[in-house]
Amino acid sequence: MKKLFYIIAGYVLLLVSACSRHAHVLKNGMTWEEDFNNQQGFDTSRWSKIPRGTSDWDRKMSDFDSCYAMRDGKMILRGIKNTSVTNDTSKYLTGGIYTKDKVGFGFGRLEIRAKLSGAKGAWPAIWMLAQDEKWPDGGEIDIMERLNFDTIAYQTIHTPYTYNLKIRDPKPGATGIIDPNKFNTYAVEKYPDSLVFFINDKRIFAYPRIQTDKEGQFPFNQHKHYLLIDMQLGGSWVGSIDEKDLPVEMEIDWVRFYEFKK
Repeated sequence: MKKLFYIIAGYVLLLVSACSRHAHVLKNGMTWEEDFNNQQGFDTSRWSKIPRGTSDWDRKMSDFDSCYAMRDGKMILRGIKNTSVTNDTSKYLTGGIYTKDKVGFGFGRLEIRAKLSGAKGAWPAIWMLAQDEKWPDGGEIDIMERLNFDTIAYQTIHTPYTYNLKIRDPKPGATGIIDPNKFNTYAVEKYPDSLVFFINDKRIFAYPRIQTDKEGQFPFNQHKHYLLIDMQLGGSWVGSIDEKDLPVEMEIDWVRFYEFKK
């Protein structure tokens, strides 16, 4: 009887261990996909070009055609030197697309497969913002940011708790290894009580909701978030731009979303 007990207990522990290791791939069916297979252009019912703004990340955004392309079933976003747009005073131009006011993502797993070419001053990003809230109140989810020629990618969150109050416990970010010569898959799983980040199916870090009397620690369970994909150049974080490395591209193969069952 004791031997049977240990056999059963061992089996249970093995099963729990297996479920724990592979929990992040247990999906409830893909509910949304973008494969960028329309060579005439991206689907404007889902995506818009990101307009120019005044922040580091969007001050060079442009709708200039040379910043965008569809190639071999992939969305191409470029950072280029401005040699053609005479009515634009920006020395450099960048392309970016987002699903703002068109597609919002709730609880589930969002995956993006992308390849990033390198350049000094290149800052490609894949990230999310709240559909119906100003920044940082609705939370920012940085699924991937890469700098220059790095072999790592940054995965980070920003909230009023981390940005306004500057509290970094729990840890708001981490880095993971990428292969810059290949396509890599970046993912985030959004739960009511946590965000979990992955690169190539390897868990990089998690940001949990905690008990605290401070406001804005975990706004991610209160909003749907839209997706931004953009090729950025220059800024206080990434540094100066080397024109010899331009143009620089990011290639997006596909985006997939797996909604979690309630």
